[in-house]
Amino acid sequence: MEKWNQTTSGFFLLGLFPPTNIGLLLFLLVILIFLIGCLGNSTMILLIWMDHHLHTPMYFLLSQLSLMDIMYICSTVPKMSVNFLSGDNSISLVACGFQSFCFLLIAGGEGFLMASMAIDRYVAICCPLHYPILMNKRMCLLMIAGSWLSSSINSICHTVYALSMPYCKSRIINHFFCDIPAMLPLACMDTWTYEYTVLFSTSLFLLVPFLGIIASYGQVLYAVHCMHSSQGKKKAFTTCSTHLTVVSFYYAPFVYTYLRPPSLHSPEEDKNLAIFYTILTPMLNPIIYSLRNKEVLGALQRLFGRYLFQKE
Repeated sequence: MEKWNQTTSGFFLLGLFPPTNIGLLLFLLVILIFLIGCLGNSTMILLIWMDHHLHTPMYFLLSQLSLMDIMYICSTVPKMSVNFLSGDNSISLVACGFQSFCFLLIAGGEGFLMASMAIDRYVAICCPLHYPILMNKRMCLLMIAGSWLSSSINSICHTVYALSMPYCKSRIINHFFCDIPAMLPLACMDTWTYEYTVLFSTSLFLLVPFLGIIASYGQVLYAVHCMHSSQGKKKAFTTCSTHLTVVSFYYAPFVYTYLRPPSLHSPEEDKNLAIFYTILTPMLNPIIYSLRNKEVLGALQRLFGRYLFQKE
């Protein structure tokens, strides 16, 4: 295995697919998912910005989720694509650090943002009379700012520490992006203390929001069960099930990957699980929120109807 020291300028990413026909087919599928994700999330942001019917706290938070998803998928897929097509799997130290920072920023930010969305639905369904007071514009801005700021501090700390570690083993990262847990085995120092720090951050930014979301929706589903209006019950249940679908698809592989002891980690399994929260979830979020949401579908009809009318 190739040795290196602090003067070496980068790493090599093993990537996700082998350089075969099957690998090429899977790569094209990922590119399709990437394009759908970018288009879907961009459309959600545009709709929420242009349609005044969607100028509510829930959709304001959803627009931030779409923005994070665009950044999420763009932090991994483009570099992976360049490496696959060129056959050059190298990544500079600066690019690796930037990729790690972006990944950690969005991962932590989405955790708190999804918790904020769960709180919004809890207040809307369980405390409807107090909703305009509790979920005002100032509260939404505080939730969003808190998600970005706390996640930024966490990602800066982890990225700076990871890049400052001495790497004297192989430069080959068995992943398709610079994921810090995949970089730790390459360090020529004992990383067990830092691994506990990663565990703490994962618990704070993923597990705690996840438990909060489950608790919030548990209360919401109980309140929905007690509703007398069948129409209101159906709408509330659809909203809750939509959010829970997104949350489960995002959190389950993430928590399973990062809360396992290092001795139980498998590089190939970690790479496969990472596909869910870095590539698939950013694509599915706008699809799930739009196809099961009459307000979003109505906004789409109004937008395209206005566009067609102007053309005529």
